[in-house]
Amino acid sequence: MNTTVAARLRDATERLGPGNSTARLDAELLMAAAFGVSRSELLLRHMRDPAPDGFEPLLARRLANEPVAYILGTAEFYGLELEVTPAVLIPRADSETAIEAARDAFAGSPPARILDCGTGSGALLLAALSLFPEAAGVGIDRSTDALAVAARNAAKLGLTERAAFHLRDWDQPGWAHGLGASFDLILANPPYVENDAALEPVVRDHEPAGALFAGPEGLDAYRILIPQLPALLAPQGLALVEIGYRQAGAVAEIGAWAGLTSRLHRDLAGRARVVAFSAETGHVA
Repeated sequence: MNTTVAARLRDATERLGPGNSTARLDAELLMAAAFGVSRSELLLRHMRDPAPDGFEPLLARRLANEPVAYILGTAEFYGLELEVTPAVLIPRADSETAIEAARDAFAGSPPARILDCGTGSGALLLAALSLFPEAAGVGIDRSTDALAVAARNAAKLGLTERAAFHLRDWDQPGWAHGLGASFDLILANPPYVENDAALEPVVRDHEPAGALFAGPEGLDAYRILIPQLPALLAPQGLALVEIGYRQAGAVAEIGAWAGLTSRLHRDLAGRARVVAFSAETGHVA
C-alpha cells in the first residue's frame, strides 16, 4: 500500500478506534518505530513520505490488543526510559505518586537505603535512586525474568553500582534475610486487583497475572507484606505502598493492626493512590 505517512496514520486511527482514547498516539508511536525516528521527528519531517512496510505488522499487534509498550519494548517513568517486556507490568504515571511522596517526605534529609518490594522493571527503585543520588537500593521480585529486566534498566541508566536485585518472595518465611540493615524508604506496588475484576483485554491478556491479581478483594498481598514492614523500616523510615483507589481504608486498617500510622496520597486525578506507613514515633510523610 503505497500511501503517505499522514494517510496511513488517519487509516490506522480509524481502525484502532472507536473507544480508544489513545488511538492516534498509538498509531504515531508505532509509525515512528517503523521509521526508526522519534515521534516528534516523524510529525515534523516525515508526514508526506511513503509509509514504511514495517508499520503494518506493528499495527496488527496493536489491533490484537497488545500494549504499545510491549510492542516498542520501552516505557517512560518519571522521566526515565525503561525496557519493558511481558515479564513485567508496564509502569504507569499513577505510580509516580509514590516517588513524588518520597521527594516531599525526604526533602532535606534523603534516604540512604531503599527497598523496592516487587520491583518488576525496577521503575520505582530506579526513579528513587535518580531522585536521591547518594542512596543505594535493593529490588526484590519472585520472577527471575523480571529481575533480568530490572538489572538491564539499571545498567542502561548507569545505576548498577547503587542498585542490587535479588530473587525473593515475601510470601516465604525468611525472605528478607541477608538484605542488610533496615531501610529508610520502602516502596511497593504489590498486586491489588480483585480476581474477578473486569479488566481491559490490553491488560488482562498481556500483563503478568501474578503482578495484578491478589485474591477476591485484591487485599491478599497487603495482608502478607504490610505486617512485615515494621521489622524492615529504620527508626525514622517510611514505606510507600500503592493501592487501588477503593482500598485506602482497608489497607490503612491492615497497617494499624501492624502498629503503623498511615497517611494517604492522591494521584493527579485526585484518586487514592499511595498509603504512606511509618512507626508511631517515626517518619511523618
